[in-house]
Amino acid sequence: MEATGLISGARENLTFHHLHAFMIASPSSISRKLFSPNSVSRKGLTFQSNHRNGSVICCRMGSISGNVALQLPDIDWDNLGFSFMPTDYMYVTKCGKGETFGKGDLQTFGNIELSPSAGILNYGQGLFEGLKAYRKHDGNILLFRPEENALRLRAGAERMCMPAPSVEVFVESLKSTVLANERWIPPSGKGSLYIRPLLMGSGAVLGLAPAPEYTFLVYVSPVGNYFKEGLAPINLIVETEMHRATPGGTGGVKTIGNYAPVLLAQSAAKAKGFSDVLYLDSIHKRYLEEVSSCNVFVVKGNLIATPEIKGTILPGITRKSIIDVAKSQGFQVEERQVPIEELLDADEVFCTGTAVVVSPVGSITYLGKRVTYGESGVGRVSQQLYSALTSLQMGLTEDKMGWIRELK
Repeated sequence: MEATGLISGARENLTFHHLHAFMIASPSSISRKLFSPNSVSRKGLTFQSNHRNGSVICCRMGSISGNVALQLPDIDWDNLGFSFMPTDYMYVTKCGKGETFGKGDLQTFGNIELSPSAGILNYGQGLFEGLKAYRKHDGNILLFRPEENALRLRAGAERMCMPAPSVEVFVESLKSTVLANERWIPPSGKGSLYIRPLLMGSGAVLGLAPAPEYTFLVYVSPVGNYFKEGLAPINLIVETEMHRATPGGTGGVKTIGNYAPVLLAQSAAKAKGFSDVLYLDSIHKRYLEEVSSCNVFVVKGNLIATPEIKGTILPGITRKSIIDVAKSQGFQVEERQVPIEELLDADEVFCTGTAVVVSPVGSITYLGKRVTYGESGVGRVSQQLYSALTSLQMGLTEDKMGWIRELK
């Protein structure tokens, strides 16, 4: 196969054997060697670029067979935290109002251009998703339930009056972006490649109305643990005045507007030494909702209870997976209203989310009273479910659920 491209203003036909010498300018203007010989067969890229300082700007996934070795970034994988790190490529596709998203392009990662009157900037017409890619010991790359993220994005897009990519386009965009940034995937057991799909009203609109144009974008970043504690108990404070969501609002979809409002309470909590905030329902101020960006579970004996999905709580994919895993291990799981009294009387409490996976709770502070859980760190149930789910996500155990998508 061949790859075609515009390089330094001159169009060439590049055979695969020429690609190993091809240098790509990164977003930080530091040249990195993309291809070098002596490795395994893999999918490749067809370059379709304009010329800017001799660097490739845009490329489309193609099919190239040959020997390719990726130069690994200089990263201390043992001390990888949860913070943004620029990678090589992002995926972008656009469509107009009333249209559908087609196959997009891989572009060099960098800033995007938006009109000051873009719908996402003026009226918050935007959604995002989050999931991870894992590297197995044998080099294979795994995605965890990407179709679920696609379906959740589509549900959110309907609520926000936006077109959304099909499940097929969504999943293919993830595969393309992950494979193009393969060298940024941490070694097995050292972390994961966090994938952030964005759907936004990118067209200019002055009056309150759906934007005339939409952009679907996917970027990635290598990450470690979300909480600095890692798989160690976190300390939460129950918020009694401010609320994350209200009935009839958008708390049940992953719209961007759900997150900035929690920053005030979260910042105040962290200033007092807490890890995060647990919110109550806005009507009775008694029933558990969720943590700033995590679902919450309460354990009492063999019973695991979690707040039901009723429009104010995000239907987490990790939440859904933990429920299924817990049931398969013989736990009784109930999705219902969970009163604060039940939380304070629990044997164990833990949170779930894409970023944290499972995070055990060491203490809850409510109206000045602190309740602690467990005497020896991570609770038995939290540890058991964390181990079961992460082993599945990383390909260490057999996928009897049919949740894993293998990319190579």
